Amino acid sequence: MDRSGPDGLRNPAFPAFGSQGPLSIPPWKGPPPRGAGESSSHPPTPEVFEAPPAEEESLPVQSRVLHHSEGEEGDGVFPLSAEGLVKQFGHRRVVNGVDLHVRTGEIVGLLGPNGAGKTTTFYMLVGLIQPTQGDVFIDGQKVTRMPMHLRARKGLGYLPQEESIFRKLTVEENLMAILDFLDVDAEERTARCEALLEDFGIAHLRRTMALALSGGEKRRLTIARALATAPTVLLLDEPFSGVDPLAVDDLQQIVLGLRNRGLSVLISDHNVRETLAIVDRAYLVCEGRVMSHGSSDFLINDPVTRELYLGPRFSM
Repeated sequence: MDRSGPDGLRNPAFPAFGSQGPLSIPPWKGPPPRGAGESSSHPPTPEVFEAPPAEEESLPVQSRVLHHSEGEEGDGVFPLSAEGLVKQFGHRRVVNGVDLHVRTGEIVGLLGPNGAGKTTTFYMLVGLIQPTQGDVFIDGQKVTRMPMHLRARKGLGYLPQEESIFRKLTVEENLMAILDFLDVDAEERTARCEALLEDFGIAHLRRTMALALSGGEKRRLTIARALATAPTVLLLDEPFSGVDPLAVDDLQQIVLGLRNRGLSVLISDHNVRETLAIVDRAYLVCEGRVMSHGSSDFLINDPVTRELYLGPRFSM
């Protein structure tokens, strides 16, 4: 059955991940996907209080932090977390004590204006930049000094903002170029490739050269490539950048499908509306610190977030 509409996008009658069940790749860690009508297992956004001012300007202290119930923050092992991240270039402290975490099966946003330290924080999580202070953890294991390829083996997937496909290979060849490096037999590689083609709605494009794909189709292919190694955490850098408006909803449904399969997702994007529409919660980074943190509804109505980033007239 054809899952594509006349515009080349997935037919709205079919979800981004289809209805045929999980991918034929190693099962996702964490709780099973939530079915239709089930409530989220994520705890409600806790109340906020104002932290006291730092005694010294150089101390990595947040100017606005969340008040969590006792034991909520520290008792769990998160798929991805960071503690006290600091990055200093010369005499300039770009990131000044950032703490964050992503739970299993959760979409988290990382927001902030240009020059605020958001991108540097994101790159420290990926492994592109080494922090001056602080640590990064994957499933509770410290990976601060691990290069990117070793973090990938621990379950970290990364989708860069730049186009990361082989333009002169077909869609199928692009997937096999990743799968051929995995320590699995040929039959399993083929099965994974077929599952990814089907689940991302690009099976009908398998023989198409990547350079001939639309912006939305390229995004679907790049996300499929990132999932070929079966990560448990996926970091998306500006996923909505360069995607035409008609394809934005399709891409949002794909990301929501990742969460429903138990994958943890961290999104860094300047397209605020598109990001806040799908995240469970988000961090606002400004002046190298987490200035505010909570659900989309909380951030939209938060005076600090509006003053520093969204502006007084912002609406969804």
